[in-house]
Amino acid sequence: MTMLASLFSPSPLLTTTASTSSSAATSQQPPSAPQSVNVRLPAPRPFATTLAAAAAAGLLLLSPATPLHAEAEFKTYYGTAASAANYGGYGGNASKKDAAEYVYDVPEGWKERLVSKVEKGTNGTDSEFFNPRKRSEREYLTFLSGFRKLAPVGAVLDNLALSDVGLQDQISSADGVTSTERKDEDGQVYYEYEVAGAGAHSLISVTCARNKLYAHFVTAPNPEWGRDEAVLRRLHQSFKTVDFSGQD
Repeated sequence: MTMLASLFSPSPLLTTTASTSSSAATSQQPPSAPQSVNVRLPAPRPFATTLAAAAAAGLLLLSPATPLHAEAEFKTYYGTAASAANYGGYGGNASKKDAAEYVYDVPEGWKERLVSKVEKGTNGTDSEFFNPRKRSEREYLTFLSGFRKLAPVGAVLDNLALSDVGLQDQISSADGVTSTERKDEDGQVYYEYEVAGAGAHSLISVTCARNKLYAHFVTAPNPEWGRDEAVLRRLHQSFKTVDFSGQD
């Protein structure tokens, strides 16, 4: 307690001595008497304040900078690709795993855009999700019935663009359009396209199953593409058709 009290008390007066003498008169008169000079030292900062400042400085030095993009978390979307005639309203198919015809990943925090019967019947949009911070950063799926197999890779992209004005604009202004073909573990063929437009970037995956053509799109303006490319590519790669009807 005595030590803590001394830390919070003002500084005591510090007494020093100073001698005054004259070299010329040293031999002629006795030395002058020592004079006391009072010197007050600056009051110390309170101990608690000093400790808090030191702790704050330590946090600034030792804490790592917050990353711009934390590791994203994902959920699986189960899509049924129901026809407009059998569509149960707005966005009511997300949880029907047993009836799902396709799946893809969705980042946690993205919002679902509810698709109307009219839209489903005109351009085949079945599902769509978007980043609420930038609605034009999104993924969606369209489907068309009556396709038993894929047409040549170039013809498929041209036909998709006919019903998607945004995709038409991207292709017309693109610095490059690439296409590849891959097979999954079951031998199903997927066409994959990458369109690097002047203002936006798109990844597209297309396949045929159950007498339907499925097209999965991931698209973002170029600034968001540069920031979130790794996540957007994961969304693109997560799309596949499935058949859960025979499972328990």
